[in-house]
Amino acid sequence: MKGIIFTEFITIVETQFGLEISQKMFDHANDAGVYTAVGSYDHRQLIKLIMSLSHITNIPAQELQQTYGRLVFPSLLQALPIPDIESDDTFSFIEKVERHIHIEVKKLYPDVTPPKFTFSNQTQSTMILDYHSARCMGYVCMGVLEGCANYFNQSLTIAMQPMNASQSHVRFSLTLTGD
Repeated sequence: MKGIIFTEFITIVETQFGLEISQKMFDHANDAGVYTAVGSYDHRQLIKLIMSLSHITNIPAQELQQTYGRLVFPSLLQALPIPDIESDDTFSFIEKVERHIHIEVKKLYPDVTPPKFTFSNQTQSTMILDYHSARCMGYVCMGVLEGCANYFNQSLTIAMQPMNASQSHVRFSLTLTGD
């Protein structure tokens, strides 16, 4: 997993909870907390940090993951090679992530394995999105989807359905509820 995911997570923890909680999180996870945006790290270390933060704050890990996904969206938007998004809306941008952005990210960083999205049953106001990732971070994906809708000033209702026990495959039913 690229280091930007870690550095943004740390920044969000420091902003939302403060430096003291951030340090407690690192201590509890037995983690030195040394990450660079361009480095590559084991995703399990991020999960360990999330679990430690959950233990310290008594906030469920799924809620922390979802909040992180929502809050990290603007930073990812700035960091990724994204062509012309002015004409996009939530659904067209989500499609662009799979059809363009993930391909470009793989070109820039051949060692990464971004999640895979497949789409079905799409209308102007609904979309079925299947998330496939060995990292099993569906709640982060859900938060990113919320962050995307916020960016495009659209209201989105999301239903999340794990398709297997590990949650490496999750189905999201998205419904735009207003403009």
